[in-house]
Amino acid sequence: MRFAGLSAAAALVLGLAACSGGQGAAPLYPQLLSAAQESIAQKRTRKASAERPPLTRAALNDVQGAYIEVTLERSGIFAYLFHSAERRDDSPGRVVQWRTEDNVTLSLRNGVLIATRGLGGDVVSSAVNVGDGVTGPAGGGQKVHYIRTGDLSERRLALACDLRDLGPETIEIVELRYSVRHLQEDCTAAEGGRVVNDYWVDSRKGIVWKSRQWAGPHIGYLRIRRLTE
Repeated sequence: MRFAGLSAAAALVLGLAACSGGQGAAPLYPQLLSAAQESIAQKRTRKASAERPPLTRAALNDVQGAYIEVTLERSGIFAYLFHSAERRDDSPGRVVQWRTEDNVTLSLRNGVLIATRGLGGDVVSSAVNVGDGVTGPAGGGQKVHYIRTGDLSERRLALACDLRDLGPETIEIVELRYSVRHLQEDCTAAEGGRVVNDYWVDSRKGIVWKSRQWAGPHIGYLRIRRLTE
């Protein structure tokens, strides 16, 4: 169940429906599975752009465990990932890993992307500016990504970033509204190029409810939204 693949939307949903994540999570609800099966049937008879199966809050309320939705912005292909592990290390913040059932993973440190696996041209690791007890990026400064460029090689990419607080906003995710602050990271590389990352942060709950984050030149931007707590 990779992000890149012919049955993109439907196959990813079907794969996730069979998995359970982390703290005894239940399979995803029948409504989502049914929508995916219908989507597959349509794709057998005609080519069509991938459409998201409809989500409702009533259905999400029956899902056990934490899930995120991740979209590859360039292609529109998306997947649902479950909370699979978390840890602390010598760097500030808490690392949470999110996973599909066939081991495509994203790792976030306090909600800031630090690694991907299984997408091709992956972010091997990252040094990011976060702080203990701070949700999202803690400030500007240097951000360093190590990008996979071949089977055994990687490239160091350093970015100089400024962090701006764009103020309070109210966002909606599947019928629920959240009061957040919109943080924006504006980054440039020494060799040229600009990256802009956005985070919608709920500091009270310690959750980045939504973000748009750059995952290197191959993957491009990821749009991430938290579906369940």
